Parts: sequence; C-alpha cells; structure tokens
Amino acid sequence: MAIKNKNIYVTQPHLPPLSEFIPYLEQIWENKVLTNGGPFHQELERALCEYLGVKYLSLFTNGTIALITALQALRITGEVITTPFSFVATSHSLLWNGIKPVFVDIDPRTLNIDPAKIEAAITPQTTAIMPVHCYGHPCDVDAIEKIANTYGLKVIYDAAHAFGVECHCGSVLNHGDLSVLSFHATKVFNTFEGGAIVCPDEKTKVRIDQLKNFGHAGEVNVVAPGINGKMSEINAAFGLVQLKHMGDVLEKRRTVDARYRKNLKSVPGILCLEGSGEKVANYAYFPILVKSEYALDRERLNEVLKEAGIIPRRYFYPLISEFSMYQGLPSSMPSNLPYAMQATKQVLCLPIYPDLCLEIVDEICSLIAAQ
Repeated sequence: MAIKNKNIYVTQPHLPPLSEFIPYLEQIWENKVLTNGGPFHQELERALCEYLGVKYLSLFTNGTIALITALQALRITGEVITTPFSFVATSHSLLWNGIKPVFVDIDPRTLNIDPAKIEAAITPQTTAIMPVHCYGHPCDVDAIEKIANTYGLKVIYDAAHAFGVECHCGSVLNHGDLSVLSFHATKVFNTFEGGAIVCPDEKTKVRIDQLKNFGHAGEVNVVAPGINGKMSEINAAFGLVQLKHMGDVLEKRRTVDARYRKNLKSVPGILCLEGSGEKVANYAYFPILVKSEYALDRERLNEVLKEAGIIPRRYFYPLISEFSMYQGLPSSMPSNLPYAMQATKQVLCLPIYPDLCLEIVDEICSLIAAQ
C-alpha cells in the first residue's frame, strides 16, 4: 500500500509564496549587503523579540553553532548535566568546548530531563545544566531553576523545538541563563538554516554578538577567540517572510495533531505523548510510544509504515549515550538511564507539517489500527 504513490516524510518545510520573497531578494541585490548584521538581520532580531516575548536575541547561522557559542559566552567548563534523549547536537556542543557531558534519566511522562535525577549527579566539577524542551514540551523549569540557584549552576536550555512555546509564566525561552533556538528546515519556524540565542540583558547580547563575529569589538579590536556564526541577509529575509505566516502554520499543525489524537486514542498499545503543561503549544512533532500491548513492536511498525510509503522517524534512537564518543562515560551506563532506554525503544514520530492532508493522517492511523 502506498499513499497516493508518494512518500510521506516525517516533516516537510513550510515555504511561503515565492512572490513574497522576491522583493526582499531584490532589495538585497540593490543594497549589496549580504551579511555582517545587515538591515534584514537587524529587523528579524527585533521582530522575533516581539513575536516570542523576549528582550534580547542574537541570530546565528544554525542552532549548533549557537549552542557552542552559548557555552563560550557563559565560560562554561568542567561538567554539564544533560539528557541523553535528544539530537546529538546537544552533547556535541559540550565536547566541542572540552566539556564533559553527564547524562541523567528522563521523566517517563514527558521524556524531558528529570529534575529529581539532576541533584544526585552534581559534583565539584559541575558548572551548568543543559536541559532540552523535548518535542517543544517545556521542562520543569521551576525545579531546574531551584537546583541551579542552590548549587550556583548556569542553565542553558536547548530550545531547538520550542519556538513560540509558552509555559505557565509566558515564553519558555525566558527561563535559564540562555535559551538556544534552531531555525533548521525541519523546524516549526525555519530560515532554511539558522538559529538564535535568547539572552536576558544587553551586556550578554553584546558578548554573544562579538563571539559570533570572530570576537571583534569594533574594526581593529578583537576581545575573544570568536567564531563565524552570523546569519546571512538572505536567511534573515526569508525569516521575515516566514514570520508573517506563523499563525496559519501553527493552526494547521494543531489540526493535524488533533486528528491523530482522535483517531489513535482507542488503539491498544499506542500512547500519544501528552504535553507538559504548556499554555501555548507549537505542535512541532507527533511522537507515539509503541507499548507492549500493541500487536507489533516499534521496529516492525516502523517497517510496516515505510512499506506503505510513510517515513516516520525514531526520534530519538539510539540514545546519545550509546554513540561511541559517549559510551565510555560512567553516566552512559544503561542502568543509569532506565526510562531513556525504554523510550528510545518505543518512540516513533509520525508525519506532521502544515500541508499534510487530513485524509493522509486518517490513512496513517487506519494502517496503525489495522495491525
């Protein structure tokens, strides 16, 4: 069985009408400013601060460089406590800074880092916590803040999935010392490639802006060993066009999410992951957990869907802690991560994107229910 003889992938980037983007390109061609914080770059930073409800934001060429720079900006060293249930960029950013990741287990209900496990992992070498708002569902930010304040630790949130998400007190991006966004093509809001660091004050933004521009502070003064992490004018212009469509994008995602939940709620052994108390969601992913009560295990269901032309993803499989560069860490032992190990064997993210037809969602659900 193939759905309309065309593969349905786990995601598809939202692209606004090309006619809306062309005037921005014409302006770039006219003023011949391509990078180095040009007018569209500055305009997008202002627009995103207003849209997201944050005070300061620095645009980046991608989310990974933003993570690496965030750690540099706060001068993080030693050990950082983080989650193994994420994309590898989270912990790779630590290794690139010569920092030792310390993995702790996740909450089996939310699949976010479990604050109850953080405190026991703190050592004299611990300097920070790097949680992930997995699938855009907020971490327990209050509990994490309390631990960080008690032990004098910094908190950098990997908020790659959390564009536009609001928790009990407003934008989830305002929590922690820094929050890092990704604007990759697979994300809810994309600039082809891109990312950003959300920071609480102007002084921190100035340091981050210097670090992403080779450490320059003026024409002839270099104040830090920086990197080239700047977003181009073309990416920023595309982001400005995208931002105009976010209301429609999020509404369509919400509709797809609701259709899945309605169709799958009575399928034995299929658990649709719930939110974690967010007031405003972005419906970035649609993860299900394939439990033992279901007729097939996760691997076989994955193959059945692929055979039908549906390409889900096992986000996140394997765990980061299972990759060769992390396997030797004491915190990577499976016995230390029982819920993460369980989740990585059960989770399957189904296709979700604004242009996904509800009839296709129905067919996907019917195929899952028919097993």
